[in-house]
Amino acid sequence: MNDQTLHTASYDDADARTEPDAHSAPFYIAATASLAELRPRILKSDDEFAVFGHNGDISGPATGGSASAEGLYYRDTRYLSRLGLALNGARPMLLSSAVSGDNAMLTCDLANPDLPGLDHGEIHIRRSKFLLHAACHERLAIRNFSGRPQRFMLEIGFAADFVDLFEVRGTTREKRGTMRAPRIEDGTIVLAYDGLDDVRRSMVLSFDPVPARLESARAGFDVELEPGALQVINIEMRCVEGESAPAPQLAFLPAMRAARRSRREASERSPGITTDNEIFNEAIRRAQADLTMLVTETPQGPYPYAGIPWFSAAFGRDALITALQTLWLDPGITRGVLRYLAAHQATETDAASDAEPGKILHEVRHGEMAMLGEVPFRHYYGAVDSTPLFIMLAGAYLARTDDLDTIRALWPNIEAALRWIDRYGDADGDGFVEYGRKSKDGLVNQGWKDSQDSIFHADGRLAEGPIALAEVQGYVFAAKTAAAHIASLLGRLEQARRLHGQAAALQANFERVFWNDEL
Repeated sequence: MNDQTLHTASYDDADARTEPDAHSAPFYIAATASLAELRPRILKSDDEFAVFGHNGDISGPATGGSASAEGLYYRDTRYLSRLGLALNGARPMLLSSAVSGDNAMLTCDLANPDLPGLDHGEIHIRRSKFLLHAACHERLAIRNFSGRPQRFMLEIGFAADFVDLFEVRGTTREKRGTMRAPRIEDGTIVLAYDGLDDVRRSMVLSFDPVPARLESARAGFDVELEPGALQVINIEMRCVEGESAPAPQLAFLPAMRAARRSRREASERSPGITTDNEIFNEAIRRAQADLTMLVTETPQGPYPYAGIPWFSAAFGRDALITALQTLWLDPGITRGVLRYLAAHQATETDAASDAEPGKILHEVRHGEMAMLGEVPFRHYYGAVDSTPLFIMLAGAYLARTDDLDTIRALWPNIEAALRWIDRYGDADGDGFVEYGRKSKDGLVNQGWKDSQDSIFHADGRLAEGPIALAEVQGYVFAAKTAAAHIASLLGRLEQARRLHGQAAALQANFERVFWNDEL
């Protein structure tokens, strides 16, 4: 689900329910432009992603927040906020740019503008970028297409602001950590920030060959090219979380092959699909490549992140539905989702994160603001539907794969989820699962339509919790039916009969209470 608009998030204040002012809502994302209109170039590899302009630059600020989403991000922090290429002080002209079909590499073709002693188009620059293991690798291939020797200065400007993703989205912070003085040595510069969460985050830029000039915000190369000659400059931009900075790994071609191999191996988990309609084939190839890019490897297995830029993170509902929709194609994704969500299932009650024992999470964040509790999403459980969807997915996975060993290992988590449905999900005992946030910073609405104004009465008044959504009762019915089937296969026959009975009672109660003759 690649996020194509800078759309509004659904985080509201309790006092704004009757007359919502979205712009005053906490964590609101201002919709100032459409990403489809801007058409950025996007790369992603596991917990790192990058948003570039057409020409491969990052046009963000040197310090502080920005309305622009451009940047190099790692674990919910923007490490690189500005990256610009200049030739004799002028920005090269864009000829073309494209992301490869497998989403692994961005290639930009650039040429010089008219400059003193240099006619436009005489110098060509091919700019190639990819992400691997928390680093962005870039190769500049500079060729002289004129009939005479050329000498010019190529400069790379850069800045790292280490702004939390929620700051980039527009949230204002009263205090921030401390930027450290740049450290320069042997063609490498380290820009670092000590966060208020006691974590040092560093951007390590390494250049090969060593620049003629390397300063706190720019690297300069004196380029001399004979007619037809080529010069190559390699840059590694590595995101480091913690104290020790690893040694640079500047071998561009081996790293590129490793990135391509990793992407290919991930895509080969699922079968290829071919029809006699080439347009349909291209749509399927595009969808599979995008899904492969969004999938992130976790200790529990592959997990599809929700979308770039604002939602490149583990979300419960998004991953569960993605896994259901792709189960026929790649059961490995489903297994990874089930295991990850089981590993992060809530075990205690915490109002700040809407957590209750057995509940399946809504969202996980790793940035400074989440670590400090400035936003509630470090491990946030404000979703009413993730828990029954988790059980539904387990049942669907078993039906697809017959992998009873995995489901047997997950059975304690399934039972915990069932207890949540009965005890916490149906807190008022009316037989239906409803939601209501536990803190003022939580989501007002906690179903799939989770914007603050999404659930309302026929006269336009916003609905106030507790709210029982129709589709959630369907999920609970399907969850108990699936759990009953699993229980019977595990030899828990009495539990299976009880779950079947609960599902039947819910169905009858739902038809009685929710049915509306007028509709």
